[in-house]
Amino acid sequence: MSRIAAVHGVLPPHRYAQDEIADAFAKLCLPAGADRSLLDRFHAGAGVGHRHLSLPLDHYGKIDGFGAANDLFVETALDLGAEAVSGALEAAGIAPDDVDLIMCTSVTGIAAPSLEARLAGRLGLRPDVKRVPVFGLGCVAGAAGIARVHDYLRGWPDHVAVLLSVELCSLTLQRGDTSVANLVAGALFGDGAAAVVACGDGRPERRAGQETGQGAGRETGQGAGRETGQGPHVVATRSRLYPDSGRVMGWEIGDTGFRVVLDASVPDLVRTHLAGDVEGFLAEHGLTSGEVAAWVCHPGGPKVIEAVSEALRLPPGALDVTRRSLAEVGNLSSASVLHVLRDTIALRPPPGSAGLLIAMGPGFCSELVLLRW
Repeated sequence: MSRIAAVHGVLPPHRYAQDEIADAFAKLCLPAGADRSLLDRFHAGAGVGHRHLSLPLDHYGKIDGFGAANDLFVETALDLGAEAVSGALEAAGIAPDDVDLIMCTSVTGIAAPSLEARLAGRLGLRPDVKRVPVFGLGCVAGAAGIARVHDYLRGWPDHVAVLLSVELCSLTLQRGDTSVANLVAGALFGDGAAAVVACGDGRPERRAGQETGQGAGRETGQGAGRETGQGPHVVATRSRLYPDSGRVMGWEIGDTGFRVVLDASVPDLVRTHLAGDVEGFLAEHGLTSGEVAAWVCHPGGPKVIEAVSEALRLPPGALDVTRRSLAEVGNLSSASVLHVLRDTIALRPPPGSAGLLIAMGPGFCSELVLLRW
């Protein structure tokens, strides 16, 4: 097994209520004088109260094309990424030069050199740190990233690995696009980042601050740090790619940048496939869904959350942390499930209890991560 030593989430400083964002995005997406009742219905039904955005609202209309949007992505992502990784390492009581691998995932911008390469010197990572930039997994990448970090640590049990997710969804909004997919995305997605520090089971557990003397484990900014050894162990993982679903979710990339592909069939796919995958996965480890104490679910949107709850026959309140995250910050794509994981850890599930981390994304696919506190 590997263990999660710390999770740290960060958000941009520009925070707006949902109705403010609706007014601004209506001006960007709809022709002057157009009926905005559909846009307003999507914003009202998204289950989102507030979101944090990369830019002040009045700056989005000034972005001059895909290149300018991507430049803003790189600039903002580096600042948020540095804050997320530094906060997670401090919370774990681990020095930057102890990191052996850093994986970075994003699906809302492009950078070469990749983000983690640009951050390595700024963070104080070693020159021989292993780097794994990941693009294309979308919302599932937070869960898939933890799974692939776990795979690495099984082979290198004395190592430390960091997962960084940065998603700046607002920079992908398509001006003048009245498609349902663009309007739904504009109502649902926010901006944010998160970092996870994980250790192999061959690395001795040390309480945060034991070596560094720092006050790790306190809450800083938007991220709740945790002491080393307080987070769950990763027991096992499972990936699942569903057939004939390649056009359900993703991007069409063109002259204006990332144009969202988001089909209304996502909740139906969840109802069709998820229960069998979850039940089979848990059974392999001698568990049933009733024995899972913590459900760490990506907040895909109200209909997706409801489909997960129905498919798995979850008790009332099982997805409260997920719903609260959606209401407070929106869907942060791959970073969202890591924010939910951070908030779940802060609730201190009972020692020895099981947790299941779930996310879905383009492919269409799902990722399951079995946790043990």
